Amino acid sequence: MAELLQIEERGRAKPPAPPLPQWAAFLELGFRPLYLAGCFWAAISVALWMFAPQMLHGLLAGVIWHAHEMLWGFIATIAVGFLLTAGANWTGINPLNGKALGALSVLWVTARAAYLIPGTLSFWVAVASELVFFMGAAIALGRAIYGARSRRNYGVPLLVLALGVANAVFLLAAWQGDYMRLMQHFNTGLLCMAVIALLVARRVIPFFAMRAVPGLSIPMHTRSGHWQLAAGGLGIGCGLLGWSEATALFLTVAGVIAVVQVLAWKPTAVWRVPLLWILYVGYAALGVGLLVAAAHAAGAVLRAAWPAHVIGVAGFSLLIIGMVTRTALGHLGRPLRTDRLIVCCYGLVIAAAALRLLALLPSGFALAALHASASAWVLAFVLYLWRFFPMLIRPRIDAAPAPVLRPYKSAVRSNPPQ
Repeated sequence: MAELLQIEERGRAKPPAPPLPQWAAFLELGFRPLYLAGCFWAAISVALWMFAPQMLHGLLAGVIWHAHEMLWGFIATIAVGFLLTAGANWTGINPLNGKALGALSVLWVTARAAYLIPGTLSFWVAVASELVFFMGAAIALGRAIYGARSRRNYGVPLLVLALGVANAVFLLAAWQGDYMRLMQHFNTGLLCMAVIALLVARRVIPFFAMRAVPGLSIPMHTRSGHWQLAAGGLGIGCGLLGWSEATALFLTVAGVIAVVQVLAWKPTAVWRVPLLWILYVGYAALGVGLLVAAAHAAGAVLRAAWPAHVIGVAGFSLLIIGMVTRTALGHLGRPLRTDRLIVCCYGLVIAAAALRLLALLPSGFALAALHASASAWVLAFVLYLWRFFPMLIRPRIDAAPAPVLRPYKSAVRSNPPQ
């Protein structure tokens, strides 16, 4: 699986080409519209949830809306943008661009808006738009990956499809008012996303680190990654079957492997490189989150909010803020280094995660910590948008884009897989 999920920035083409028009550049690769959409929604949804809950009039309301939008509206959106971009690197075929990518983005916007509108019709419009979004992303990835016979990545479209299926059953349980099943399906979606995050981060973190730190040699953890992936999948399956003890066991294995992997990546060697240490911290937090989820499955942690927030806020969000800066800079032809504003974004997301976990403790400071966490969170993603929005809607700064990625049909016809 050595090629899995490498998202190396494409090299410069020899003859400089004229820059693309801005609209064409914006819809060139999946990370551009979907990074912006996901980060925009990260700020807006938390602001609505904390400071204007009276605006949440849709059938998905309150904590159900908040849980759904954070997992499928924010986290999964960033994952889809990353995977569509990575898929182009694995195969030489751009899975989705131009009008098709624009249509996928419109589906995402439609779902977000329709969930806020009261009424049955708007709810089902949102559901249909969102399910087609995940299905379309999975099909696009599948066409590129299976068409190029990229066997080491065959499982990726299925993981995106699994996210969509988990979303569908969550929404069905919400429609039926079955809150016990709803939480089960939310946990399934959370763990599916955790498996994807582990898969992505385990491949790109050592790749990024060895490129950034001269002389650094760290393992790719291919074999332990297979065990980790299997343990995560078995943990999800056992959870669906209600086998709590087995779920706890497998999630413990996956979490311990993650923590051991981070330690083997020599974290002290990257502490001067913010683009790297934010990913290290996020990966470690995701591993700890799986251990908390295991403790919850075993009955040692009673509140379901603990694994959801350790995995989601401390794990996913730190990985995301690191990925949406590192990969965006690379693919836009920018220098791979941070400035004070980007480091400030990292610090704010870390503060938001710490304060959100503090708010789970039974204390008189819980409400203040919750509001402070939300404020830090919103500010972090607003600052990200302020810095990266102008970059993401424009062509690469070096004005020398990578070799053109062929559309699916022409690529397969002209260069059939070997």
